[in-house]
Amino acid sequence: MSPFESFVAAVQQHRPQAAVVLGSGLGAVPHRFQEFAAVPFADDPGLAAPSVLGHSGKIALGVCGGRPLLVFRGRLHFYEGHSPDAVSASVRRIVDWGVRFLVLTNAAGGIHYDLWPGDLMVLRNHLFLQAPNAWKLLSGPRTPPYSPRLIELAQAVERECGRTLLAGVYAAVTGPCYETPAEIRALAVMGADAVGMSTAIEAESAAEFGLEVLALSCITNKAAGLASSSLDHREVLANASKPAERVSELIEELLPRLETFRTTSLMPPNG
Repeated sequence: MSPFESFVAAVQQHRPQAAVVLGSGLGAVPHRFQEFAAVPFADDPGLAAPSVLGHSGKIALGVCGGRPLLVFRGRLHFYEGHSPDAVSASVRRIVDWGVRFLVLTNAAGGIHYDLWPGDLMVLRNHLFLQAPNAWKLLSGPRTPPYSPRLIELAQAVERECGRTLLAGVYAAVTGPCYETPAEIRALAVMGADAVGMSTAIEAESAAEFGLEVLALSCITNKAAGLASSSLDHREVLANASKPAERVSELIEELLPRLETFRTTSLMPPNG
């Protein structure tokens, strides 16, 4: 039996209902995750190894908050030269494994005046600006892929911790270069609260497969033109550690509460 086959057997044994995809600089989240099996992306015939700094490219199985959990330490990006189907391959994999809830995380630049490095934003919608002609889900009427009841649950957990979790719109751009100040001004006019280079493809694919999706943006910098310093990926990775503990706490509190969703019907997304 290959290492990947052994990993799949462990997943089938423990039957996790939730999976987390970790963005840049968040590879150590959740902090109280007890890992007992792991495999590199490259060992999965449906995935490829990521090439971006801060994405180790490992799928881990373990326990968090007393519940089994799958953790994808890193992701594939459209700007790495992958097709949308390749970027969303992790989603199809967890669907095969019976996962029902997907938590996506990313590092993002803050556009809204209330979002600063170290803050957290839950996505209520996104602007899909990543080569739209290449993505089949963009044709026809669409609703936000993010679960309203997971958003409400995340905000409730944060209130219990004495914190406010803002819900906003994420602009998913192609990258890999950072935006110009003029582009950020245009995104703000379009209604974007934060900007990044991931998440939207995975979220669209997950919603198509019937998964409930929660997405969290860790604000690592003010977007171009909104701060005096220039943008740098190493700074992004360093600043991602600021909200990492908060993301860990949120995930750990969410997982046990997902049990109550198993016997209730899915709420349709709203606009």
